[in-house]
Amino acid sequence: MILRLLFQMYVVLILVLGFCISNANALGPKILIVTAHPDDETAFAATIYKVTHDLNGIADILLVTNGEGGYKYSTLAEEVYHRSLTNEAEGRKSLPTIRKKELMSGGTYIGLRDYHFMDEQDTGFTLNPDSVLNIVWDTLRVIDKIRELQIKHEYDFVFTLLPVESTHGHHKAATILALRAITGMDVKNKPIIVGCSVTDTTTKNFDSFSGLSSYPLTSMRPILPLDHFDRLTSFGFQQKLNYTIIVNWLIAEHKSQGAMQLAMGKGHHEQFWNYAINPPMAEEAIRKFAQQLRATPFNGYQHEK
Repeated sequence: MILRLLFQMYVVLILVLGFCISNANALGPKILIVTAHPDDETAFAATIYKVTHDLNGIADILLVTNGEGGYKYSTLAEEVYHRSLTNEAEGRKSLPTIRKKELMSGGTYIGLRDYHFMDEQDTGFTLNPDSVLNIVWDTLRVIDKIRELQIKHEYDFVFTLLPVESTHGHHKAATILALRAITGMDVKNKPIIVGCSVTDTTTKNFDSFSGLSSYPLTSMRPILPLDHFDRLTSFGFQQKLNYTIIVNWLIAEHKSQGAMQLAMGKGHHEQFWNYAINPPMAEEAIRKFAQQLRATPFNGYQHEK
């Protein structure tokens, strides 16, 4: 009887400690990433790393497609995975599982907490979001899932890829669905939705973006990025390290997408844009978030001197 009572007390203690730890882990920014493909998260890898490692925050990801359409880029990965991935039938069959594993493996580097796979069909490259939004994807299911996660976790920010004309149509579509989901939420539950893009520090004049004319929900305020985080921010012994290392580690995990590896070392500014659907206070909140990223030093492991 005494042993049973002690065991029950132990279980209660573990639950209480777990609750405290869970709440402690949520003291920093809480972010939901909404993207179309495994590897899209590389666009804000340094920011997410800072949030989860140095700001005591959390980051979850909702992935819309199963990634099967990337088989054309899998030539080098055929020897890695011992499968004829560039054969369309084999690629579409095998890549969903392979790319999920790649995403989750890379996610450990940047600190992703949870993964939500919608498994909508990746039909292949297109610049047009209309077909997947109107025919292929179960868009209401995706929207409902985003709203469900927001109600459950009360994210501060939802990160999306900036839906510029030149980007993949699926990137545009995933962002549009996130915007639709947030537009339909109660005011008290709405997160701030952020458009994210990557540019080199050598860029002197940023390209403006006002939104997609056919999708008014993508309108921006203003038409330039509000702020950014610099992947070249240095830290460590003699300031020899920077956050491009983390980004490169993440990119390296996406071996089934050979062209991704060419992005290593490119794109040093992770930019933050403000969608017009956000409330007036969003601009200040995004700027404050970016300042927090810059002002918080690298934490890492502390060693005795």
